[in-house]
Amino acid sequence: MTPRHAALTAEPDVAPVTAPPPATTIPVRPDRPATGERRRTLTTVRNTDVFAVLGAAVAAVGTTSLLFAQLAPFDGALGFVVVAYLLFLAFHLALVSLDEAGPVVWDRLAGVLVHSLAVAMLVALVVVVGFTLYRGRDALGHLNFYLEDMRVAGPLDPLTVGGIRHAVIGTLEQIAIALAITIPLGLLCAVFLSELPGAFSRFVRIIVEAMTALPSIVAGLFIYATLILALGRMKSGLAAALALSVMMLPIIIRAADVVLRLVPGTLREASLALGASQWRTIWHVVLPTARSGAMTAIILGTARGIGETSPVLLTAGFTQFTNANPLQANQVSLPLFTFDSIRRPDETMIARGFGAAAVLLALVLLLFVLARLLGGRAPGQLSRGQRRRRALASRRDALRFAARDRARPAGGRRTDPRTATPGGDPDPSDATTR
Repeated sequence: MTPRHAALTAEPDVAPVTAPPPATTIPVRPDRPATGERRRTLTTVRNTDVFAVLGAAVAAVGTTSLLFAQLAPFDGALGFVVVAYLLFLAFHLALVSLDEAGPVVWDRLAGVLVHSLAVAMLVALVVVVGFTLYRGRDALGHLNFYLEDMRVAGPLDPLTVGGIRHAVIGTLEQIAIALAITIPLGLLCAVFLSELPGAFSRFVRIIVEAMTALPSIVAGLFIYATLILALGRMKSGLAAALALSVMMLPIIIRAADVVLRLVPGTLREASLALGASQWRTIWHVVLPTARSGAMTAIILGTARGIGETSPVLLTAGFTQFTNANPLQANQVSLPLFTFDSIRRPDETMIARGFGAAAVLLALVLLLFVLARLLGGRAPGQLSRGQRRRRALASRRDALRFAARDRARPAGGRRTDPRTATPGGDPDPSDATTR
């Protein structure tokens, strides 16, 4: 073969052809590392929203300051706040409308309104609690303020003499008696309204809803006219507790009724399908499911009754001494002591009144925390003591079953004692009967 023929017949040098990547392969961007993932932002708050709120706030404060100082004869802190807030809403609406469409603009405005109202309520709560603690700081720093009553303290005596022991005891006894009356009656009435609908339950619901707006002075006058004037009983802590019960009962009934109606009907149907009666279904299914809501209803009723003054003044009277017997003699409460002390012209009595109000706030907070600890568990969640009792019951059942197996004869067959003959064999006539 000649060199020319060999050159013609030789295969040309062809570069190897590589297969294209699969269509589902996503190429790695050069600015992103091949390993790891970038954290995604799940919040709905954007930087533009924050800048819009801050810009609107600064513009509103500046414009309001210019109006009050130079352009208009306006004056007063309240007017400044109201005008600044209205201008803030207007400026925020204008700034958001520059970047967003119509529905989004109104959504941003509604969000600002809701959050501003929440902040206003929080600020009001902080101001009320802070002002009470600040005005009562002088009295709260003395130990005798908690351990003594006012039997030896006069209006001009210093804060090192006298205290609120008698008012604390009166409040605790009165609210305890009122809760002992209203909790069973309120829950029972709520169960009746929720589980036994009918014409009479509708009538009772109307009366309960009407009683929720009952003035406190009317409740006090009712107990004063019936228990003290008609029956001839003296003013006492029991009479004050009955007056508080009249006020607390409709609150607890209505709130508990709403909670019980929120229990899914499928739970009731499942319990009834398993053979439980209606009352066992209510006791073991409905009430445990609504436990948290029932505790909320009790908290609302307690908050309504623990701070009342006029019913206690009409039915329990007033005293400077400690009376631990709620069945006789006058008895004072913390709200009544606060009302009587604040209207005095003496600075020491005013400090005692604000100190009593601060103690009342702490007492209400303590009661709410206890209520949440007792009833804040989710439906079906057992406490530590309940789990321990369940474990002990299971252990006793296991021991009982083991003892029964040991008592059974080896290789013997357990027979039903109702169908066994005196000899131990089953009655053959029983099979025919069956």
